[in-house]
Amino acid sequence: MTATDTLAQPPTVSVIIPARNEEASLGDCVQSLVTQGGVPFEIIVVDDHSTDRTREIARSFPGVRVIEAGPLTQGWTGKNNAVTTGARQARGEWLLFTDADTVHLPGSLARAVAEAQDNNAELLSYSPEQLAVTFWERATLPIVFAELARQYPPSVVSDPASPIAAANGQFILIRRNTYDAVGGHVAVAGDILEDVALARVVKRSGRKIRFRYAPDAVRTRMYRNYRQLRDGWTKNLALLFPRPAWLAVKSFFLWVFPWTIMCLRFAGFLTDSGWQVVMVLALLFLEVRIHRANFALKLTILGALFGIPMFAYLLLRSKRAHAKGNVAWKGRTYSDKPDSHKIDSDKPAVLATGH
Repeated sequence: MTATDTLAQPPTVSVIIPARNEEASLGDCVQSLVTQGGVPFEIIVVDDHSTDRTREIARSFPGVRVIEAGPLTQGWTGKNNAVTTGARQARGEWLLFTDADTVHLPGSLARAVAEAQDNNAELLSYSPEQLAVTFWERATLPIVFAELARQYPPSVVSDPASPIAAANGQFILIRRNTYDAVGGHVAVAGDILEDVALARVVKRSGRKIRFRYAPDAVRTRMYRNYRQLRDGWTKNLALLFPRPAWLAVKSFFLWVFPWTIMCLRFAGFLTDSGWQVVMVLALLFLEVRIHRANFALKLTILGALFGIPMFAYLLLRSKRAHAKGNVAWKGRTYSDKPDSHKIDSDKPAVLATGH
């Protein structure tokens, strides 16, 4: 092999998957990764003290390294502890942190490395295509992601001139040298929104980050039932939005306004035909507002009908949980001071992970 051939070799990637009781999804995730090509890589599954078949499933894939997360130290979140354990044993020039509920499309790993290099990005994060199956997934997710896209446009996040930094912990590709230089997840050990915190540390160091919606690379089903959805967004929403109570009230008003007009017209209180035009315009406004979430039209309509009240409820539930300093997730309770993890209004964030 010549020196030129050596220089042409693609960099190695260490794929790190933190997994706590992920028997329902881990197999599909690892299967989608072991078949990747175009770039040399290793896969490390960090078993975060699971009590189900997570470890057994991970070990069923030849060549996948399965390690145990270290004891959870006070002041650390479980995910930060797990990914730090994995990073310490990783050998790659790039680190890909991805969740056990993700599925990676063929060739996406090599394309992601090339995209990061082509854009001189030290950190590349993808927002996956969101799969929704149950009623409340289908109704709620379009609302949540529409609000995130409205408040934190990926183009702004990716702009080096903007102070706004964000990432999605379901897919974070970061250069190893950069990860070590900024302190990695050790630097954000206590942050519930560790993905956002890591992106902010990277961007504040003067390094470029890139963020985009990536249905061409990765998809995920974040929550598989109502309880998971409720608890996951309770953990995250009050941190993602600087004024969750106000957003809850505003969202509910935008939803109830056209239905109030409809009811009053049917009751005979609003007889002027102009009110019908107002009602239709209000409903169209809701559809346009939700459409930016990149969901199918039928799901945006479902969200407009049922998802907005649920979103408002989850915002208030999340605010209350964080105000009490009692946030529960996957058998663990994180006690924090009110607003201790909140994203400042002038330093917004995008989607937290579900781990």
